[in-house]
Amino acid sequence: MCGIAGFINYRRELDADSLGDIATRQGDAIRHRGPDSGDVYVNQALGVALSHRRLAIIDLSPAGYQPMVSADGSHVIVYNGEIYNAAETRAELEKQGIQFRGHSDTEVLLEACVAYGVEKAISRFVGMFAFAVLNLKEQKLTLVRDRLGIKPLYYAVSENDFIFGSELKAIRAHPACPHTLDYDAIGAYLRFQYVPTPHSVYRDVKKLGQGELLELDLSRQNQTPVPRAYWSFHDKAVAGFSNLRSGDDREVVGEFDELLRDAVTRRMIADVPLGVFLSGGVDSSTVVALMQEASSTPVRSFSIGFDESQYNEAKYAAEIAKHLGTDHTELYVSPQQALDVIPKLTEMYDEPFADSSQIPTYLVSEMTRQHVTVALSGDGGDELFAGYNRYPTAERVAKKITWLPMPIRQSLAAVWQFIPTSVWDSLFKVVPSKHRPMYAGDKVHKFAQAFTYNEDDFYKRLISIWNHPEEIAARGSEIPTMLNGNTLSHELPSLLERMQYWDTMMYMPDDILTKVDRASMAVSLEVRVPIIDHRVVEFAWTLPRNFKVRNGVSKWILREVLYKRVPKQLIERPKMGFAVPIDQWFRSSLKEWAGDLLSRDLINRYGLVKPEPIERIWAEHQSGNRNWAALLWNVIMLQSWCEKNL
Repeated sequence: MCGIAGFINYRRELDADSLGDIATRQGDAIRHRGPDSGDVYVNQALGVALSHRRLAIIDLSPAGYQPMVSADGSHVIVYNGEIYNAAETRAELEKQGIQFRGHSDTEVLLEACVAYGVEKAISRFVGMFAFAVLNLKEQKLTLVRDRLGIKPLYYAVSENDFIFGSELKAIRAHPACPHTLDYDAIGAYLRFQYVPTPHSVYRDVKKLGQGELLELDLSRQNQTPVPRAYWSFHDKAVAGFSNLRSGDDREVVGEFDELLRDAVTRRMIADVPLGVFLSGGVDSSTVVALMQEASSTPVRSFSIGFDESQYNEAKYAAEIAKHLGTDHTELYVSPQQALDVIPKLTEMYDEPFADSSQIPTYLVSEMTRQHVTVALSGDGGDELFAGYNRYPTAERVAKKITWLPMPIRQSLAAVWQFIPTSVWDSLFKVVPSKHRPMYAGDKVHKFAQAFTYNEDDFYKRLISIWNHPEEIAARGSEIPTMLNGNTLSHELPSLLERMQYWDTMMYMPDDILTKVDRASMAVSLEVRVPIIDHRVVEFAWTLPRNFKVRNGVSKWILREVLYKRVPKQLIERPKMGFAVPIDQWFRSSLKEWAGDLLSRDLINRYGLVKPEPIERIWAEHQSGNRNWAALLWNVIMLQSWCEKNL
């Protein structure tokens, strides 16, 4: 895993030293992504500079150094990622007479781009990647991001320069980086807790989307680059849903088992120590089981735990590790250890980001990096196999509300919200603890607010932090996303598939994968995600519903693969999120820090949100009657970002 950056100076007024100095500063800004080595490539005649920071994983020798020039001297590449089927492509290229200098996947990717062209080359590869390849003959620079958006890639257009980098800090290191805030993007952040692609917190800095490439003609000045898709998740999802698999359970599960085993095994190739995150849930347990099956020695597994029982899955992870025979390491995190991470978050995430599970994700990455350089993760199972709790919730509500007249729905919602959350909490005490939701009253009120929506709008409400960002944003409105003016229902008539689609297009790359990438790369740990191998994704979208949800149980086919290797009783329990007790900390150890960031003076200084609604929910949260932790964390992370960057 690595970090890449670079720029084009269209007017070509910079000398070679200046080009190199700027590119070096860009690389230094993301040194954490590649602490092993770094270098730059400069072409003054074309006004191009490329920078690379290396975390050596495959071919640790100098033959794997970047920026890398092709054997014929026609192309130069800077690359972040891993190609898991590089050996097959290398063999094909060797038959064509290409002689390789080392055994890195970088060299295979580069020579494939020379031999086949960029787009045909990447169509051959299984992997995660973000790279820039310079074609010296055609004077063209091409940026590429992997199919599912696992690896990040930002770019910016200024008056005289095109700038790109793995993280925003690499673009900010360029003196021409545009710094105008995008207030509408901040409005979207308030809703989603992240800035959705292709936008960033800056108006003239964009994110390249999943499965997209961007071509720039070096002979043209003042270009407005337009990304285009080389692989479309939309097309794959719609095509799969339109041509669902037939076959009995045994046949389909067997095919899936083989495919997933291949995806996991390919991601175990490394020239450095390798391990795996183990939370004890279905997804990570499946990855660990398949890894251990493919390994002749105990796999290194890692988990973290909390003393607060409602947040702790470590005990389950330990049982699974014992059953599988892994070499297991766990860390029970003290509140102080978790709190010590918080000051690092703004620097780590570059732009406002408020998924509080960023804290335990960093902690497990930090602990894992003390033992290995590469770790596999189970991310993606919820999106592909309908694992989120909100899916059955939304479907149940949709069935109930479609036949109820709107006046009745409005009346019921008013009654539910009239009853205080504390009363709802008391009423839910009759529910057995293992089935009782945390903060039941808050969930009932959130449900009631969404009860008057249609089914798609209800889903949008379920995933919204602030349901009406315009009521809190002091400036701008809210950028539209694919959730606005939805036209997907004619292609995916099932609400379940639409929710999976939206989560795979937005929540997974912009929240889950961003969270994991920044947290892991902050400690120079490479994380690989086999469940979202694009072949697995395409397979999953050809599955009839009952292979995902059966008898009220989600991830049916994934569980079938797991239960061949792990006893069902070790897995069957209510789903837990990867969370920390932020709600409690806001009333104790974080109270002073959070209160300062939410003070009227500081809110007015930056002018991005209105103080009155913040003061109200802060007081309600402190009273203990309401849990506004998600909303407060959302604003606090925005204010913290402002403190560092404005």
